[in-house]
Amino acid sequence: MKVMKKIKIRHIVLAAANVAVLTAALILTLIGDSLARSQRYNYAADRWTQGRGGCTQVSCFFADDSGFIRDNVISVRLALLSSLEAAAVYPEDGKTLCPDAYSSPVGRFQVNCDRMSSAPADITAVGGEFFLFRSFDLLSGNYISDKDIMQDGAVIDRALAFRLYGSENIAGMSIYVNNVKLRVAGVVDDPRTKYERECAGDYPKMYIPYEMAEKLTDTGEQFRRVSCYEVIVPDPVENFGYNAVEKLFSSYGDNAMIVNNTDRFSSSVRVKAAKDLSRSGVRNEAVKLPFWENASRIVEHKLSVMYSVRRVILAVPALTAVWLVVKAYKWLRRKSKSAFRFASDKIYALRCRINKMIHGS
Repeated sequence: MKVMKKIKIRHIVLAAANVAVLTAALILTLIGDSLARSQRYNYAADRWTQGRGGCTQVSCFFADDSGFIRDNVISVRLALLSSLEAAAVYPEDGKTLCPDAYSSPVGRFQVNCDRMSSAPADITAVGGEFFLFRSFDLLSGNYISDKDIMQDGAVIDRALAFRLYGSENIAGMSIYVNNVKLRVAGVVDDPRTKYERECAGDYPKMYIPYEMAEKLTDTGEQFRRVSCYEVIVPDPVENFGYNAVEKLFSSYGDNAMIVNNTDRFSSSVRVKAAKDLSRSGVRNEAVKLPFWENASRIVEHKLSVMYSVRRVILAVPALTAVWLVVKAYKWLRRKSKSAFRFASDKIYALRCRINKMIHGS
């Protein structure tokens, strides 16, 4: 009875430990998935394909002296289309095959309005499908685009809108930067997540076309610079998009940093990165990252830790499963031997009975 009691207690403890571990692993999975999904800019490919997949989103970040400028974007587009054509991938009628975006910080400027209010703001020059990649929450008005007839629009965040006009519904109102007049095209909400807010800083944000950025100072040439280039590329074969982009920018060396947004939060990638976690936050300081990328890097670091812990604790149910398989194998082996002996005894008894019937007693 004592032995049976010990066995039962041991089994109960083992079962409880496995339930606790599996519950902890599930919680880590749910938290990790929620944390990854909160960084919405990494899921532009999902939005573009409406969840069908088959595309890779890639971001490239450049140092100030990398030499990559707005004029180079056209050659990158042509090179990507040429690579896809060689792989027999062609655009559908009326649809862009590789939507892309490019941007660069312009600087911090004082923004004025018609009501004599003013506020400092961090201004970013944008081009291409910039707002497809950002997935900001649009509060009023519209986004700006390269297709706009008048390239005088600006998208500002909620904080700047309230500092200037005391409202978020100010689409069409005028604002001024260095005596350059711009029109508020739309207002977006402030950064959503804790990490985005931390990385964005205390100053409001404003996004304008490159054409307007070049008018803000007398040395507008610097605003031809591209600090961030983003693109969504179809994948006729695995990793085609990322490899094609990486090949195009390999010549920039340490002056460029390439990120595969599509796979960056997967558990396999994060666990692999955790093996060198001490270096995961180290990067080339010449490449200045925008706040949305810095926020995603914080999430990467946290997910590397979480998914590594999950993998370690899942060793408990894995070892338990192995132990159960071994126990089951031994039990079946004992049972098979007992069954074999039982069958042998029965056969022997039957043979003896038959012999007795034939030959008599």
